[in-house]
Amino acid sequence: MREMAKAELDMLNAQLTDLEEEIRWLLIPADPEDDKNAVVEIRAGTGGDEASIFAGDLYRMYTKFFELKGWKAEINRYSEGTAGGYKEIVMSVSGDGVYGLMKYESGVHRVQRVPQTETQGRIHTSAATVVVLPEADEFDVVIRNEDIRKDTYCSSGPGGQSVNTTYSAIRLTHVPTGIVVTCQDEKSQLKNYDKALAELRTRLYNLEYQKYLDEVSHKRKTMVSTGDRSAKIRTYNYPQGRMTDHRINYTVYNLPSILDGNIQEVIDRLQMAENAERLKENNI
Repeated sequence: MREMAKAELDMLNAQLTDLEEEIRWLLIPADPEDDKNAVVEIRAGTGGDEASIFAGDLYRMYTKFFELKGWKAEINRYSEGTAGGYKEIVMSVSGDGVYGLMKYESGVHRVQRVPQTETQGRIHTSAATVVVLPEADEFDVVIRNEDIRKDTYCSSGPGGQSVNTTYSAIRLTHVPTGIVVTCQDEKSQLKNYDKALAELRTRLYNLEYQKYLDEVSHKRKTMVSTGDRSAKIRTYNYPQGRMTDHRINYTVYNLPSILDGNIQEVIDRLQMAENAERLKENNI
């Protein structure tokens, strides 16, 4: 009986430790932005045509990740690279807790590989920038009509061909801040206007949200980019089949799987590191 009681006590003590740890995590204040949808922007950086191709690879990686999560992505605008990929692509992503996961992708992504245009087999380093913004709700930002300048123009498709002959593409300029957004994905001018207005609202909202991120970064180490477009967060090394996240010094050698959208484990580790820092900040 004594041995049975001791074994049960040891088991209960182990459960108590696990419960105490779980309670500590639950006491971390939730970020109200985490449940929001997001605007995801991918831009080619240094590296010329290879950077545009890499931006296309990142777009493919994320769209596959969105499919795995059951999220919906709509392209707002894009500019194709001359040798493939994208110079820029901006999309709105909706689903359950999109921003809470995608916010860890903001920053400079670097690729090391032999470019398609390289004839001597030399490894080059190129980069693309990812920016993830929490999508603002209508009640988050009030935009006065007199502060917006609206321009319309014809949408153009791949190779400069006209998508349609009507002025359906929209350009909105927020005069007080100088922020400009465009949308040409839809054939309807009204739909393009609604999508452009939603993105403008998001970018205005994020002027204030960025102040919050900057304040947080002064208090603790954060896994979320604070807007510094020079902040290198991740390297994709093709010859070694390696992906390294520099924020947490995490390396895996399954690059093809990562590029197929299997990035949940990386995000999970970033979340754990972020929460550990928040525990320290709140003395929990």
